[in-house]
Amino acid sequence: MMKGGFEVVHGALDLIQPHEQWEYNNNSIAVFQSASSSNFPKPMAVERNELELSDWVEHVTKQLIDDLPEAEVTTAGGSFGPAFRTGNEEECGNLKSTEQINGGLMSRVDEQHGLSLITLLLECAVAISVDNLGEAHRMLLELTQMASPYGASCAERVVSYFAKAMASRVINSWLGLCSPLISHTSVHSSLQIFNNISPFIKFAHFTSNQSILEAFHGRDRVHIIDIDIMQGLQWPALFHILATRIDGPPHIRLTGMGSSVDLLTQTGKQLSNFARRLGLSFEFHPIPKKSGEIDGIRPLQIREGETLAVHWLQHSLYDATGADWKTMRLLEELSPRVITLVEQEISHGGSFLDRFVGSLHYYSTIFDSLGASLASDDSGRHRVEHSLLYREINNILAIGGPARSGEEKYREWRSEMAGRNRFVQVPMSGNALAQAQLILNMFPPSHSHSHGYRLVQGEGTLKLGWKETTLYTASAWTSLPYNYSHR
Repeated sequence: MMKGGFEVVHGALDLIQPHEQWEYNNNSIAVFQSASSSNFPKPMAVERNELELSDWVEHVTKQLIDDLPEAEVTTAGGSFGPAFRTGNEEECGNLKSTEQINGGLMSRVDEQHGLSLITLLLECAVAISVDNLGEAHRMLLELTQMASPYGASCAERVVSYFAKAMASRVINSWLGLCSPLISHTSVHSSLQIFNNISPFIKFAHFTSNQSILEAFHGRDRVHIIDIDIMQGLQWPALFHILATRIDGPPHIRLTGMGSSVDLLTQTGKQLSNFARRLGLSFEFHPIPKKSGEIDGIRPLQIREGETLAVHWLQHSLYDATGADWKTMRLLEELSPRVITLVEQEISHGGSFLDRFVGSLHYYSTIFDSLGASLASDDSGRHRVEHSLLYREINNILAIGGPARSGEEKYREWRSEMAGRNRFVQVPMSGNALAQAQLILNMFPPSHSHSHGYRLVQGEGTLKLGWKETTLYTASAWTSLPYNYSHR
């Protein structure tokens, strides 16, 4: 049932390079000895006459927010403004935050119909934000008649899913919070489809694996803690590289956290079988809890002599961690050699209107990226939109939020980690950048620098986006000071 998830993408294993080593300089900043960044050409300007859905979203939301006399919307990426620049970026296209205009050539949307849908959706969001639920309900009924998840335009599809999530929000407000049951089978089979039609998951897996591989250089006992392991799709590729290491493979222990005992058991069996076929010494330790529910590090069974790595691929499908401050405290207690973090450029905190505006820009861009290469009736595209993207939208709008969950969420984990004296950022290496670019080349829209997926290296991170909009950011961190005496 999971066999397809462990099939290695052709040539993908060659992307992970094992030879970059870590050391600390005199200023206690983690650096790579041989990290070198490739220079990619800047994209040429392209004239265009067509607008993507995210263009309409940008235009209408900005206009509506400007017209609000009292409401103030503060999104994760800040206000609408110029592209984020650091002055030290290796460019494969200038990425803007999800609140900025996304240009390029893609499928047309009918101007009048698209604007009508987005405008009505935004007015409905404002009504919900001020608890005018009756008016919101009336507008939602209208939206369901105007938009279909099977529509030819991205506008119809996005508005349909947002309207459905907002309807759940209204019902929850009337009847009390009701969290939907999660079908792990449906979610994870859809993740495999998403992995095949989009570079986002591959980007997260291979950039993180590269940082972990470099941190494990020369170590003979290694321990990986995956904060939300799901099916563990990224680990077979890393196992394969470690199994062929020149100085011999290490003993690998993998601790997987998750909410489903059955899924953890199945994942552990699959990974154990895979490791056995490679001749690896391997242990799997399942923990059916969220990281924020673990009291101290004792349940994680940290052993003397192990080199510890913690991995977290963030998503919005459900709350995978619980209280963020408790997860941060756990990371501080663990003091791992490396933490690999892949963040969605979207905030789970703030008011409903904050989350609505940010998520509308974010998911409009993802829908645009899928619509660029897949037909509107493509079954894989619909499966991803329905089983993954809608579930994330629903979680953010109908279920999430501090007032409903009782827990405040960090707007950006990178900022939280940088603001503490327990962690220091490890720049993503030149090898990670090169393999990320190779991954993008697997997907047709990326072969032209003027449109498609874009990659930017800046401030020690790797950012992947669609055209000018950042969608995912990968970063690596180490504990400072690192206790080398027992790891």
